[in-house]
Amino acid sequence: MELKNKRIILTGATGGIGRHIALLLARKGALLALVGRNANNLEELANEINNKGGKASTIVADFELAGAARQVAMQAHEKLGSIDILINNAAIMDFIRFEDQSQERIAHMIQTNVTATIQLAHAVLPAFKAVGQGHFVMIGSILGSLGFPYYATYCASKFAVHGFSQALRRELVDTDIGVTYIAPRGVNTPLNDAATLAMLAKTGGNLDEPGKIAAIVVNALEQEKQEVFIGQPESFFAWLNGVAPKIVNLGLRKQARVAKSFAIRKLK
Repeated sequence: MELKNKRIILTGATGGIGRHIALLLARKGALLALVGRNANNLEELANEINNKGGKASTIVADFELAGAARQVAMQAHEKLGSIDILINNAAIMDFIRFEDQSQERIAHMIQTNVTATIQLAHAVLPAFKAVGQGHFVMIGSILGSLGFPYYATYCASKFAVHGFSQALRRELVDTDIGVTYIAPRGVNTPLNDAATLAMLAKTGGNLDEPGKIAAIVVNALEQEKQEVFIGQPESFFAWLNGVAPKIVNLGLRKQARVAKSFAIRKLK
């Protein structure tokens, strides 16, 4: 797929991965609607892109709020004229014992990671259908195929995004509308707090740099790939979990015990 002049919605645009994706897409000549919660950060990124000859506009949105997805789609149509590609990248994450996670935080995570993602795709699909083409990119996670302790709600949300991506792709099989699902392993972004980083260091967890992930995402879009799982041995364990979960249970037992000491805390 040629990305020049493609009109793209990018959610979570100012986050670790999102910012790098935005800059790469801009260099390829895409026309961007950058979506995020922080207006100042969005404007800073849009100005950086526009000052370098790219084209980017901003949409301030908080996906924890009901109705945000529809508003984003409407504003993107106004700013871009039409939409060719939706990259659903916005997400929140907790590393915490499930029993310590608040009901409110659980609701917010499902709203942001799952409901808003699905609703935004739903809002954009009619535009794709009207012109007979389009492309969805869903940024998921290895934890969308491999349940890891102390990420219970996050895993649930990414399993949902993975299943949604597969189902939507199969539903659209006789169209020219594509669906790409990307599953990174750990990424070195602010989503990982100090306790998470300490746990990963102790258990030997891997962290990729966001620029590397962004390059893989953009390449997958250009190649119109269906699913991309990033990193070993995590990708292998994600596959093994689908065919022999009891083996994975045994393999993760030691890591789970180590992780527990870092996960015992309270989050809002």
